[in-house]
Amino acid sequence: MPAEGRVERQRGRIPADIWRTQLRGIAQVALSPSPWTGLLFTAGLFADSWRIGVYGLLGAAASALAAAVLGADREGLAAGLEGYCGCLTALAVLVRFGASWRTALLAVLAAAVCAVVRAAAGRLLGRAGLPALTAPFCLVAGALAVALPTAPAAAPPAAGNGFTRLSAAQFGHAFCDGVGQVFFLDQWYAGLILLAGLLVASRTAAVAAACGSLAAILVACSMGLPADRVAAGLYGYNAVLVAIAVGATFLTLTPWTAGYTALAVVASVPLTAAWQSFVQPSGGSPFTWPFVVTTWLFLAAAPALDRPGISLQKAK
Repeated sequence: MPAEGRVERQRGRIPADIWRTQLRGIAQVALSPSPWTGLLFTAGLFADSWRIGVYGLLGAAASALAAAVLGADREGLAAGLEGYCGCLTALAVLVRFGASWRTALLAVLAAAVCAVVRAAAGRLLGRAGLPALTAPFCLVAGALAVALPTAPAAAPPAAGNGFTRLSAAQFGHAFCDGVGQVFFLDQWYAGLILLAGLLVASRTAAVAAACGSLAAILVACSMGLPADRVAAGLYGYNAVLVAIAVGATFLTLTPWTAGYTALAVVASVPLTAAWQSFVQPSGGSPFTWPFVVTTWLFLAAAPALDRPGISLQKAK
């Protein structure tokens, strides 16, 4: 084939490749490389609010562009690994400070910083065989929360002595919002769209997310945590991510790993509640730190456990 023909075909692919990279950057929030998942996730963002959708796309694009300019690995870029932390960081800026041209600029700059933080985290954690996950987002968003504080939020109510009872409507909202709060979404139908996006990429990941949300509701209720916060999905989103990461991404699915994942999901709920109680009086947020820490601990422990499928081979 003539060289000119090859050049023309490559040029013709560039716009499509850019959009696929952008969509994968959003899908990778839930550890999926599928652009179709990213498309449905984007639809879920816009279904909740057009501002959420715009800031999510803006953050993912800014982070990926910064990584490309700085010379990040091209395979990682194409897989969307440089976009997801920027997407979440931009959303955190919007949720915390509102929509304006100033916060849009702040979201772009913060997302760009995520590219540097992710490179550093990948280099350091790679030596231990652990993934960076959303730690770069947590670090950048957490730094902004400290540097630019808003009015301190009231601490969440203490857990009750008995089992928290939810109405049918509250239970349904808790299930959907447990998925939606991964992207700071609080509309129940947006959470269902996200779940559909997971199903497009992997039935295992979708089932893991659904089971993680259900398990989080049961654990939170058994702990007597406030019904309104359970219904808002605030104790579920970290459990959903833990279920996807441990049960559907890094470990081979076996009966043993299914039980191991269930234990990780259960552990993430009290950790989320404790983190919320610790940071909220100062106006902070746990973001996805409970997911990151729980997943790191369970993946780090995996090589020491002599059970089928519980290994870090896929993570490495």
